[in-house]
Amino acid sequence: MIRPFPSLGLLDRVFRVLFPGVLLLLLNGCASVSYYGKLANGQLQLLQAREPVSEVVADPSRDQKLRAHLAQSQKARTFASEHLHLPDNQSYRLYADIGRPYVVWNVFVTPEFSLTPQNHCFPIAGCVAYRGYYSQSAARGEAAVQRLQGMDVSIGGVEAYSTLGWFNDPIISSMMGWGDERLATLIFHELAHQRIYVKDDTEFNESFATFVEQEGTRQWRASRSLAPDNGAQAQRRDQFTQLVLDTRTRLEKLYALPLPADQMRQRKAAEFERLRSEYRHLRDSQWAGDRRYDAWINAPMNNARLLPFGLYDQWVPAFTALFRQEGGDWVRFYAAAEKLGALPVGERKAAMKALAESKNSAG
Repeated sequence: MIRPFPSLGLLDRVFRVLFPGVLLLLLNGCASVSYYGKLANGQLQLLQAREPVSEVVADPSRDQKLRAHLAQSQKARTFASEHLHLPDNQSYRLYADIGRPYVVWNVFVTPEFSLTPQNHCFPIAGCVAYRGYYSQSAARGEAAVQRLQGMDVSIGGVEAYSTLGWFNDPIISSMMGWGDERLATLIFHELAHQRIYVKDDTEFNESFATFVEQEGTRQWRASRSLAPDNGAQAQRRDQFTQLVLDTRTRLEKLYALPLPADQMRQRKAAEFERLRSEYRHLRDSQWAGDRRYDAWINAPMNNARLLPFGLYDQWVPAFTALFRQEGGDWVRFYAAAEKLGALPVGERKAAMKALAESKNSAG
């Protein structure tokens, strides 16, 4: 049963009451006060911008394309709860126009000769390999400070994120340039984070949500009698990701060597040139000249730009095997995934590896 829409003013008051308590757990200096204050303000602005999707769709004065896109999104939102057994709340039944292309900008930072990221820890989300900013200028300012300290830095815009059920997350205007199916997959992915989230294990969380997104999309297409996706785009994405992961592996071996800094820089640059060369060969020999990754590959390269790769799909084969073991039953699958998430980290990774290997051996 869908609960009625809560008063936005009530949520704002709750937010103001709860967030100072969270800050007390986090703050350890003036810089922290400033940063978390800006986070609180950014989240509050997002909450205040929300309005029920049903009201937008019913309003003839609103943009017709927006209304049609939102109307389609609600079919996927209903499917998510009724068929995928994802949380049945007001998340993604609200809309927020934020007037900018991204809701946040994430700043990734590593040392010059290391792929170990600067981690940032939060009471709710645990530790993550980036720091988020609601302002692009603030993200650029942080990146400049880190570069002055000799660090490798990358900034990535994010169109959506999950508050893990703490608030009713809206469909954001930054997501509206997507097609109907991509928006549906995003809804499945973000609701999966609300269903299961393991603190301090990004690979587990993102792989779980990616599996739910992929299997959910397959079932969503089948429910509308659409042919299965031929997978060409996904295959190219996976091939590109593997090129980046192979580069990371070679760099990790390089950084373990006792080399002078100048020589290390030369060999680091050579590895990035090898990545570009391998990409162009793959593009021209197997992709019929598809250039979707050209802009990324031709931009200045550093360690920090490689960090996000692999986080979203490392354990997807393991979750695929687990879903198969549970007979394709979503409720049983979630219960089994929760048990895995509750294991100590070493046992969890061993169990995930065994599942992945069983999937690979089964084909």
